[in-house]
Amino acid sequence: MSKTLLLKNATLVATMDDRKREIAGGSVFIRGSRIEAVGPAAELPDTADRVIDLTGHVVIPGLINTHHHMFQSLTRVLPAAQDAELFDWLSALFPVWARLTPEMARAATRTAVAELMLSGCTTAMDQAYLYVNGIQLEDSIQAAREMGIRFHAGRGAISLGQSKGGLPPDSLVEADENAILSDMQRVIEAHNDAAPDAMTRVVVAPSSPFTVTRELMIETGKLARAYGVGMHTHTAENRKDVDFCREVYNMTPTEYAEEVGWVGENTWHAHCVKLDDAGIALFARTGTGVAHCPCSNMRLASGLAPIRKMRDAGVKVGLGVDGSASNDSNNLLDEARQAMLSARVRDENPGAMTAREALELATRGGAEVLGRSDALGRIQAGYCADIVAFRTDDIAMAGAQTDPLAALVFCTPPRVAYSIINGRLVVERGGLLTGELPTLIEDHNRLAAELIG
Repeated sequence: MSKTLLLKNATLVATMDDRKREIAGGSVFIRGSRIEAVGPAAELPDTADRVIDLTGHVVIPGLINTHHHMFQSLTRVLPAAQDAELFDWLSALFPVWARLTPEMARAATRTAVAELMLSGCTTAMDQAYLYVNGIQLEDSIQAAREMGIRFHAGRGAISLGQSKGGLPPDSLVEADENAILSDMQRVIEAHNDAAPDAMTRVVVAPSSPFTVTRELMIETGKLARAYGVGMHTHTAENRKDVDFCREVYNMTPTEYAEEVGWVGENTWHAHCVKLDDAGIALFARTGTGVAHCPCSNMRLASGLAPIRKMRDAGVKVGLGVDGSASNDSNNLLDEARQAMLSARVRDENPGAMTAREALELATRGGAEVLGRSDALGRIQAGYCADIVAFRTDDIAMAGAQTDPLAALVFCTPPRVAYSIINGRLVVERGGLLTGELPTLIEDHNRLAAELIG
């Protein structure tokens, strides 16, 4: 028999199910890696192999991160890139990232995942697009498995260097696009798990229109569809991004995406700050998703994405923290807060996004974007046991007892108290169980110093 776990007597269980149930005095019964029952404590079993009393806690589905570059955690707040927009920011960082090593990639992934998990994240997608000095996608996958997070590993690529009209220096480019496709096929066959409860999936993720050729976009799309895996890239991140597409391809970014076959249910695009009405309609019509990254978009002065308009049109939207050199944080609960605040500022309307809508983006919205809505993003019988709990007596939530769920978004984001991923306890009483934080930080800082020089 599978082991059982009972989370009992929570102040509130926000299920994020289709009925949007919020259960006061709720409990969740878990068998193995799946949720077996959720409801008022009096209606569920009162014993299990392990029982955790969550009196004084708010329980929500694990948060889902739909866009990241974990290697960038090594180059937070680099002085030359602190006050730059996207293209200048990349130009300042590309020469530094050229010195990345496999050890650095693994350390950065461990650090990023640890910080994500402590913010309540249980599933993360990472777009790894630099393959220099022997780095392979396995470096990211190995580190994520060590930490215990549910992981979508994006095999990214950069193939369009400065000598051919792209932004990156040629030293960062993978010149042989056939070799890129071959390696994408290799990692899909080696590591992608299509099961509903998969802990590792592989995503085809060429970087952007200004770093990858049109031909590679077309061929990677064909490869992804042949294998039934996800497709992810950057689109319409800022004004220069739009200008590049118009000047080079004579199209808007979304017209280009459609032309190269990058729309559909298995496809999602990061940022989409400058998505126009025609692009929003295209994404809604084709089931194409968006990874909304408000902190990064504000940090780089890219603008504020029209999220209210996207959601009203029926576009799937999830949240992403983006790389920690353009956000400088791996905190997904904070991203939900910024999503709510930035939507209100953009539309000058306090109703542009509620706290509950922000949490919906971070949970079931992310599951829809990643193609995991059949198993993730809700506390519901039959779904994977990815569940997090936050204390309501944290100083950040003092005085917010009238609506502790909204307080998670309105107030300073607290550290998660408990996190369960696939039925496994990975954070307990605010402490990470799958890694020693002092050691992770020490290793990370040592390698960051080597990288920056």
